[in-house]
Amino acid sequence: MDTSNGQHSQHISRQFNQELEGLKTHLMAMGGLVERQLGDALDALQNRDGALAEQVTRQDHDVNEMQLQIDDESTEIIARRQPAASDLRLVIAVIRAASDLERIGDEADKIARHAQALMGQPESDRGLVEIRRIGAQVKRMVRDSLTAFARFDTGLALEVRRADLDVDSDYKSALRALATFMMEDSSSITSVIDVMWVLRALERIGDHADNLSESVIYLVKGLDLRHTHLRDLHEKDLDDIR
Repeated sequence: MDTSNGQHSQHISRQFNQELEGLKTHLMAMGGLVERQLGDALDALQNRDGALAEQVTRQDHDVNEMQLQIDDESTEIIARRQPAASDLRLVIAVIRAASDLERIGDEADKIARHAQALMGQPESDRGLVEIRRIGAQVKRMVRDSLTAFARFDTGLALEVRRADLDVDSDYKSALRALATFMMEDSSSITSVIDVMWVLRALERIGDHADNLSESVIYLVKGLDLRHTHLRDLHEKDLDDIR
């Protein structure tokens, strides 16, 4: 992904420019690791692959270390360069994005741990269709939100926000179906609860991808939409954001 953009690349100090580019590059690297962690967690669940699930858990340490590095670099830039306007928004957006990526990594770790728990139970397809569907949705959201950040693409960021509404709706429908199934078959309660926790983790990942898209809009447009629901935005507002 192309992480360059003229809005943030012209400075008297070449070193300052390199520091900002380095910050974006490190965020994209963190995003790539988190994407892989999420994909591996879902593959481990679908394929009952215990070794892959353990690998996801080990990767969580690397994700945490990358967040700490980005925070340190951001603090150093603010202290030494005292950035203003769009440069300051870039640093703040990177800090916010790194926090959401770290939490996506945490949720991927949870999926891997529940995958391991399900491996110790009788094999069942119950809930796997819902996990595949919602998992594919949130993987796409994470990828698109990172692409939007790399390209400063607010239109794509808005698409991620819209996708989160679909994930929330599918998640609620899946919970209702699983709750009904548990009432009909009490022997399935333990495994279905693990499936529900996986779905909950996926729903939370969707929320964090939504947050990433909000950071893109803040970076490019200077608008803070963290507490503004997409449904509350008028078409003119949406046109201004695109």
